[in-house]
Amino acid sequence: MKKLSIIVPCYNEQESISLFYPAVEKVVDKIKSLETEYWFIDDGSSDQTLSEIKKINVSNPNQVHYVTFSRNFGKEAALYAGLQAATGDYVVVMDVDLQDPPEYLVEMYETLSTTDYDCVGTRRTSRTGEAKLKSFLSDKFYDVINRISNTNIVNGARDYRMMTRQMVDAILSMTEYDRFSKGIFSWVGFKTRYLEYENVERVAGNTSWSMRKLFKYAFDGIMDFSQAPLSLAVWIGGASFILSLIGVVFVVIRHFVAPATSVFGWASLVSIILMIGGLQLLCLGIIGKYIGKIYLQVKNRPIYIVKEKK
Repeated sequence: MKKLSIIVPCYNEQESISLFYPAVEKVVDKIKSLETEYWFIDDGSSDQTLSEIKKINVSNPNQVHYVTFSRNFGKEAALYAGLQAATGDYVVVMDVDLQDPPEYLVEMYETLSTTDYDCVGTRRTSRTGEAKLKSFLSDKFYDVINRISNTNIVNGARDYRMMTRQMVDAILSMTEYDRFSKGIFSWVGFKTRYLEYENVERVAGNTSWSMRKLFKYAFDGIMDFSQAPLSLAVWIGGASFILSLIGVVFVVIRHFVAPATSVFGWASLVSIILMIGGLQLLCLGIIGKYIGKIYLQVKNRPIYIVKEKK
């Protein structure tokens, strides 16, 4: 009998867990030829998330398992931990807030088990219920990253997907410290089909993704899968150098042609110096971010630390 591993990252989701498990079980029970296991990954929650997971584990000790971190390491670390723990022939990643419709699990499994697809992913065709600014910025992020990266990331793609064991093993072989799963899922390749659906609201609780966290996540994704920011720094530096040369030539010519006016323009000169200095700091900051990622990687720290596993 084939086995399906269901990975569920959780962070302060005490209200959603008791709703998630029966909703998913109702669907997977329809697949008679499939054994299932759950891996709830508690990402250092500060509420009663772990207690709720343990309640389900006590009732279903052979089916429901959990890993809890020593602190909050982030969703990417939780995803990686779940993939490492999963033992199934097929592996699916789901959010516990039920924004990932469980009813698609049947179609996902049938596709992977009867065709040559290695992955069935999902993408939202609308963002109904989200703030307009957040939706606009999200669309622009996909536009930007697909223009500057060789790795194509489908607009609206969710982490919710079912994968074959071969694809999961390929993902696990990528042990980078800073992880951007949407990019990694695309980078490893494999034949993927996408199911589309309208946006679904959370069943309970509040999202932990603030605008600041989303900006950071997007910026990390761009830096992880594109060298365009470094190229931008080079172009800015080159343009600044050329403009500076033009300025020097202009000042020298003016000194000989109209010496009486050469004492004027201190305000504009200071503005130009500040502008060039700002561009230099911008370029250094971009380079520094890449060096910082290298620094974190070569330190070879673990991506997460397990406090308890069962």
